[in-house]
Amino acid sequence: MAPRPVVRPLLAPEESDGAPCPDCGVPNLPGRRFCRRCAAPLNPAPKPAPLPWWRTVWPFRRRVRAGSGRGVRLVVILVAVAALCAAGVALLPAGRALFEDTRDKLGKPRPVTPATSRASAEVSGHPVGRTTDGVTNSYWGAPAPGASVTYTFRKPFRLVDVIITNGPSKNARQYARQARALEMDLVVTTSDGEQRTRKLALSDKPGPQPFRTGFSDVKSIRLVLRSPVGLTAGRHLALAEVEFFQRT
Repeated sequence: MAPRPVVRPLLAPEESDGAPCPDCGVPNLPGRRFCRRCAAPLNPAPKPAPLPWWRTVWPFRRRVRAGSGRGVRLVVILVAVAALCAAGVALLPAGRALFEDTRDKLGKPRPVTPATSRASAEVSGHPVGRTTDGVTNSYWGAPAPGASVTYTFRKPFRLVDVIITNGPSKNARQYARQARALEMDLVVTTSDGEQRTRKLALSDKPGPQPFRTGFSDVKSIRLVLRSPVGLTAGRHLALAEVEFFQRT
């Protein structure tokens, strides 16, 4: 036989005259820490005030005791700021060059004609002015390597391309009749007097040869002939045409 259930006496309801529970509203006796109905804390600790927005950014977001690591964090922040400033100063020229190069590629080059051209030496009958006459069957004759030609422009500009037609002509039959320079020094002078040099390596073949440059504020350009080929007795160095292009 199953045992009979034990009948427990009904307890009298707890008389509560304390503050109601903040969650469910049931009154509780004074001195209780948790609600008799939902077990929620009756006297919860006050929530801390929200941090200002600048304290939510590392390394300010962590709450620390007064003076706990504050000096170390300040030193780390100052070092990081100084490093960023130094990196910005160091990378500024590279960023500026990249910006100018991007503008060169997006724009369409436009030819620019020198105002004057002056050679250090020239062969009779082949003046230096023939390098900018727009035709490639006439040339400037230089007696020896090291001869140079200087082109001066009316106003400073951004030089993006240089096209050089080497030899006496772009015609293959006439190309080998005179000597050619396989290297040239491109010396650019800006309006403030600064000079920048770039070596151009040319192929020993007829026809135009383009070179991308990327020099700003160009006022004059000097070409120096180097590394001659085919320079024998009775021959001289020949340069048919030089074309300059600026950024639009």
